[in-house]
Amino acid sequence: MFVVLRNTNNLSHLLRQKWKTFFLSLTNFKHMRILILCTGNSCRSQMAHGFLQSFDAHLTVRSAGTAASGKLNEKAVKAMAETGIDISDHTSDAVEKYLDEAWDYVITVCGGANETCPAFVGKVKHRRHIGFDDPSHATGSQEFIWSEFIRVRDEIKERFFKLYIEEIKAQVI
Repeated sequence: MFVVLRNTNNLSHLLRQKWKTFFLSLTNFKHMRILILCTGNSCRSQMAHGFLQSFDAHLTVRSAGTAASGKLNEKAVKAMAETGIDISDHTSDAVEKYLDEAWDYVITVCGGANETCPAFVGKVKHRRHIGFDDPSHATGSQEFIWSEFIRVRDEIKERFFKLYIEEIKAQVI
């Protein structure tokens, strides 16, 4: 009986040490906040938001529009679903919702948002512009329009993964 209690105490001590190590590692973990901006916040910024969040669940990713449409583009939702990423619960938010918050990155994904991006004075560590064509403006056959959504989706994935690997991941770890 005495041996069991001693082992229990040792086990208890070991568990306390493991938990202490775990919680200390959490305090050393850098929490990264990223805002992705577009004009309408219905397509490109939503896809970028979905991809970046899928690369690292510890990131806080939000997206917004300088003139938010208030709804997601159905083709963007479908294109992302094909990759296994569900963005159907995202919302199309106005950038004003996030102006008072501090961000590690503010990334614009269209020229309009880049030109009209409001000032986040002293609250943004890094500002980037990674521009993409707007597939929602594509004209032609349904097949061509769909192929534009797929092309832009794949470009967004590639360029945001590169940004994540080359800049963001190193800062989070």
